[in-house]
Amino acid sequence: MKSAILIAGGKGERLRPLTKDKPKAMISVMGRPIISYLLQWLEAYDIRNIIISCGYLHEVIQEYFGNGNRFNLNIQYVIEENPLGRGGGIKQAMKQLDNSNDPILALNADAITNLNLTEFHNFHKHNQGMATLVSVPLISSYGIVDIEKDNNVISFREKPELPFWINAGIYIFEREIFNLLPDIGDHETTTFPELTSKKLLKAFKTTSFWRSVDTVKDLEELRKELEGLFFGSFFKM
Repeated sequence: MKSAILIAGGKGERLRPLTKDKPKAMISVMGRPIISYLLQWLEAYDIRNIIISCGYLHEVIQEYFGNGNRFNLNIQYVIEENPLGRGGGIKQAMKQLDNSNDPILALNADAITNLNLTEFHNFHKHNQGMATLVSVPLISSYGIVDIEKDNNVISFREKPELPFWINAGIYIFEREIFNLLPDIGDHETTTFPELTSKKLLKAFKTTSFWRSVDTVKDLEELRKELEGLFFGSFFKM
């Protein structure tokens, strides 16, 4: 697995005014665009052939990253003149790939993760699906109150993990998925139901760090979390 498609066409309307002059993937987190963390993560796993599927204010991404040379990457761009949806964007980007049978990594460009890609890839190969998605625990957006049968409050839990799993927007696709992807539309509502009916869609469960940014609140919480991780590591004796 040597190539990755990053889906960076989102306008980030719930992040306004931060996305007035830049696409969602270019929102700054600790002084760097959020997509740059993903590119650094991919480079660490020797995934250097990158296709960025973008539309809204795509020139901001192109001007910042260029052809990827200064990041030790080979970056190409697929520009959506009209919105294609995530599935359509992936399909258009796959046309730029070579003719090998090597599976392709595809992911949303609005999250930060430290997922172990080697483990993810090995899981995909072992389970022999046409597609494998990363699934992470659902974190409650509210604190939880634990209450006994007699209505006594016994504890509070701040934003705990819930017993459910969500789609992290990180996928490994076999090349034959191309013909099942929509020209326009979302793969999760078109392609995935078909794969599910044939038991060809697998889920890789992980508790690795993963945080997406959809709102200003998400952004502030991510910044605080990363600052805490940085300073916790910096002062660790």
